[in-house]
Amino acid sequence: MSTQNGKIGKVYLIPTTLGHMPPLEVLPISIKQTIEKLDHYIVENEKTARHFIKKISPRKSQPSLKLFALNKFTEAAEIPSFLNPCLEGYDVGILSEAGCPGIADPGAAVVKIAHDKNIQVIPLVGPSSILLALMASGMNGQNFAFNGYLPIDGADRKKYIKNLERRSKEEDQSQVFIETPYRNNKMLEELIKTLAPSTRICVAADITLPTEYIKTKTAINWKTENVDLHKRPAIFIIQA
Repeated sequence: MSTQNGKIGKVYLIPTTLGHMPPLEVLPISIKQTIEKLDHYIVENEKTARHFIKKISPRKSQPSLKLFALNKFTEAAEIPSFLNPCLEGYDVGILSEAGCPGIADPGAAVVKIAHDKNIQVIPLVGPSSILLALMASGMNGQNFAFNGYLPIDGADRKKYIKNLERRSKEEDQSQVFIETPYRNNKMLEELIKTLAPSTRICVAADITLPTEYIKTKTAINWKTENVDLHKRPAIFIIQA
């Protein structure tokens, strides 16, 4: 296959904002510069991706954009073809819906294929809610684990929470996880009821937004805290 100028394109991992903020208030200028030179993108949602691109680079031609959708409806066999533009000499950007591609994000599947095809992967600087929450938590930032979503079933979830607490104590390890935003309040209630009174819980919601809320308290002290986390993107961290 012939390539543009005989070169293989690169894959750029392009962070986005964590909420409705002016992009350049939380993103470096390198994000704008990269978007202005790329026309090929792998995205979770075409509509929101186009909106983000237009917001950060208003003069960029929307009709020239070639977007590939990567989400729960994408067939695994289809994903390798998303990198065909690289093999033709064009750079490709991966955009997450929020934050950094490849971290709690389907973009990781494309990055794996890029490495298999010997395509250079370039991560760009931007906000990661996981790392920002950990930075602000006061918990162990040298030894931590991100656990994604916890089980939905009540009994399984309680068992999983106790297991995370045990691991945290035995390994001096911060345990980080997330929840579907409309179940955040229930998650905090379950943590308070399930964890030992002295185990610390950090709740970090709406990170980088004007409504940002980050607090770390022991489980027993959270009982007197009144906070509504409903439908607010949040990170939870515990440490025994």
